[in-house]
Amino acid sequence: MTAEQIHQNLQEKFGDDILEFNPEALDPFVKVNPGRIFEISKFLNENQNLNFTSLMCLSGLDYGAEDNLGVVYNLYSMKHKHKITIRVELPRDNPNVPSVETIWRTADWHEREVYDLFGVHFEGHRDLRRILCPDDWEGYPLRKDYIVQEYYHGIRVPYQEDWEKYETFAKNPERGHFVFKYESRVPELVDSKKNGKNQDAKSKE
Repeated sequence: MTAEQIHQNLQEKFGDDILEFNPEALDPFVKVNPGRIFEISKFLNENQNLNFTSLMCLSGLDYGAEDNLGVVYNLYSMKHKHKITIRVELPRDNPNVPSVETIWRTADWHEREVYDLFGVHFEGHRDLRRILCPDDWEGYPLRKDYIVQEYYHGIRVPYQEDWEKYETFAKNPERGHFVFKYESRVPELVDSKKNGKNQDAKSKE
């Protein structure tokens, strides 16, 4: 089926709960009423003409610091070789949407990631908890209004400049040098290691 035909099937079945269709997008998408996402997903999955048995990806979106959040569902039918993208938009202050992890098991970790990083609550998810950040982390890191907490349990949280500027290490010695990947590029550390090797060589002589 084409994206237009898939949209027509959804329109006939769910009427006003199908809010928008954009066939011009790189991935043509249908925006739907978030309160009906479970029923719509079940229909897309079980209808033999559609047969969307694969949830390729489920992602969070932030449309702006004072705007809505969103969830994107990229679907594919291995039987019919067609695909469609479904979108929902959610209010920033109360982003709740029904879970689809009982329809597509791959949604389990995807929904947990969106919950962790965007703060979207997936109602009915059987194990909804953070998956990347600690359980007591403050805020949702991929929101555009997110402010990084300065300390976590007394440990200073790294800022972007910690990863890119050598002088950060000198200015903030309490940061330590746990960004090991970049230690070899920090002049003070490289020099101290070279000096240590030279001293060891001399002592052996």
